This record gives sequence, structure tokens and C-alpha cells, in this order.
Amino acid sequence: MQVLHQRCAGLDVHKKTVVVCILITLLDGTIQQKSRTFSTMTTDLLALADWLKAWRMRQN
Repeated sequence: MQVLHQRCAGLDVHKKTVVVCILITLLDGTIQQKSRTFSTMTTDLLALADWLKAWRMRQN
């Protein structure tokens, strides 16, 4: 299967939490997967944004 995006993220939004999963396709074709759960409080949502930036996720 052809890789269209080297890096992608999905968010599962709930009332009290947001679960984030990222997939990164490495140069050798392997996939690195990371996930983390954040609360929906402002400080955690800002931490979520920082976490995505740290993994070099960006909005298209």
C-alpha cells in the first residue's frame, strides 16, 4: 500500500478526555505508534497541542 502521509494523528474526543494516537512511517517502512490520553481541561489541551508539536504533527 502506498503511504500518502508520513505522519498522521487521530483524536477520540469524549466529555472528560481526549485520546490521541499518532502513526509515523519511518524511512525503512516500519510504523511507529504512540498514544496518550489528556483531560479536556484547558491546561491538558495545551499540553496535547505541545505533545503533537513535539512529534512534528502539523495541520494541513
